[in-house]
Parts: sequence; C-alpha cells; structure tokens
Amino acid sequence: MTQSALKLLTFDEFIARFGDNERYELIDGELTDMEPTGPHEEVAAFALRKVNVEIDRLNARWFTPARCLIKPLGTATAFRPDVVVLDKAEVAKEPLWQDEPVITLGTSIKLVVEVVSTNWQNDYARKVEDYSTIGIQEYWVVDYLGLGGRDYIGSPKQPTISVYQLMAGQNRYPKPTQFRGSDRILSATFPELVLTAEQIFASGR
Repeated sequence: MTQSALKLLTFDEFIARFGDNERYELIDGELTDMEPTGPHEEVAAFALRKVNVEIDRLNARWFTPARCLIKPLGTATAFRPDVVVLDKAEVAKEPLWQDEPVITLGTSIKLVVEVVSTNWQNDYARKVEDYSTIGIQEYWVVDYLGLGGRDYIGSPKQPTISVYQLMAGQNRYPKPTQFRGSDRILSATFPELVLTAEQIFASGR
C-alpha cells in the first residue's frame, strides 16, 4: 500500500468519490491505495471460502458482504477489510447500513481477516488499535509473505497468522496467538474450524 498525496478527505467526501473503489481506504483523512496483488487476492478469497463453508455448516445468521467499510465513530477513517463476518441481527442496528455498506459498531462484527500488504504497519498497529477500540471480538492478520516487522512476527521472519481476541471486559487485544506451518488455527468465532496456517499460505503461491 502507498498513501497518495491528495488533500485530507472527510468521510463523506471519501464515500462520494471512492466508496465504490475497492483500491482505497481512508486513514485519518488520508487516501490509502491498497495496491492489491493477484496472490493477495487469492489468499483473501481462500479464507473467505473457508469461512463461508463454516457459516453454512453452523447455519448461523451471519454473512460476508462483498463490499463493506468499517468506520470507527468520530473519525475520518474507513477500513476496507479483506474478509468480514457480520451478524445479521446486529447489522439491523447500524446507523448507516440502510444507505451505505458501512459498519460502525463492533457488535455487528464476528470476525475480520486482513491479508498483509507492503504497508504492513496498518494491519499490525493501526487496525489492531482501532478494531479493539470499537469492540471487534476477533481479528486475524494473515501475513502469508512474512512481511511484518520482527517485533510482530519474530526472527527469523516467516509467514505467520496472528489471531487477536478480546477478552471479557477488555477494550484492548492482549498479545495475539500465532500460527505457522501445520498449526491448526484456533478461532473463538469458529471453534470447530479445521484449517492450518500452511493451507492459507499455499493458496497464494
């Protein structure tokens, strides 16, 4: 991802000009070009498919929208997640949903999955902070190329999936649980999911 040199935008300006453009997010008023690659999209599509299979198996009233923005209230920020699982019952309470596919309440979101791009700092730092603040219970950072800093994925750097989960009564994620290679991903949202880190990584090769 690279940030453009355009002037700062309000959220409404971003929606009007770039709301339908999958390439862009808004962070503190700055337009961010996500620059998706083919392998990045393959990994995101694979994760989406596995999540949808599990939703069907559970017969849950959840869904994964094709387009969705996550907007922390009171900010000029709009994240465009690679995969998001929404609770249909809770989405009915969203103030913007009837007019735009915009989510502002953490209670509407069961899971967010972000596939790491070149600007990995947003996934590991900024989104960790904002997603926990609005109360998103589970957040996966899928770093299939091992791009993140050593403080986040260790040394030597290697492909890693970091799963952040909010504990009861907390508004900040504790240290994530990390999965590599043949590790089976442990998810509070999908406790019976049978999926390894390597299966996700391999989908982008």
